[in-house]
Amino acid sequence: MLFDAFSQAVALIMSGDPELFEILWLSIQVSTSALAISVILALPIGTVLAISEFPGKRLCVTVLNSLMGLPPVVVGLLVYLMLSRSGPLGVLGLLYTPTAMVIAQVVLITPIIAALAYQVMDDLHREYRELFQSLGIDSIRAIPTYLWDARYSLVTSILAGFGRAISEVGAVIIVGGNIDHLTRVMTTAIALETSKGELAIALALGIILLMLALLVNAGVTTVRSIALKKAYV
Repeated sequence: MLFDAFSQAVALIMSGDPELFEILWLSIQVSTSALAISVILALPIGTVLAISEFPGKRLCVTVLNSLMGLPPVVVGLLVYLMLSRSGPLGVLGLLYTPTAMVIAQVVLITPIIAALAYQVMDDLHREYRELFQSLGIDSIRAIPTYLWDARYSLVTSILAGFGRAISEVGAVIIVGGNIDHLTRVMTTAIALETSKGELAIALALGIILLMLALLVNAGVTTVRSIALKKAYV
């Protein structure tokens, strides 16, 4: 039975099954959109937090690090309450749409990217702060230099955020509803098809998801290798 399901799964992938690739395409759209928004939000947050000194900074860093472990179902519930008809944003009618799924993923991965960016930028700031001060360059003017020097580490952080987004199921199924041809992504489809006993489709989606995870990990490894080579040049 398992071998038959696996064979059918491979056949679905190789044949370019329209339903399968519709789900794949929506998954990529939602996760890349969430990633783009999160990068725009997270990199400035991590950078400013790293180069600034202000009362309560340690508390902010602690909160940011704690938010990295946000339970997805809690995020899904909070976003659901915000977007439901009785919620403050209910008038926008975003619940059970891809936009709601993007919002949930943004809430989940922004703290991850921001916290990782903070660690990278904080290390650079500690290393170069005295040099820049001696040259009369303030922290704000030094940001482009920090970003360029940390580009490989930041790419690794961004890839980690994408990996977290593409594999998310708890939050997106709450706010998206797993509606066929509208909000059904790979993770929610795998859960649904498995519960229905449709193992071929679930395995096909699982294989694709694993391939994406491998690609992300390969990207992280490649970026780290490039960074190490540059460091020794």
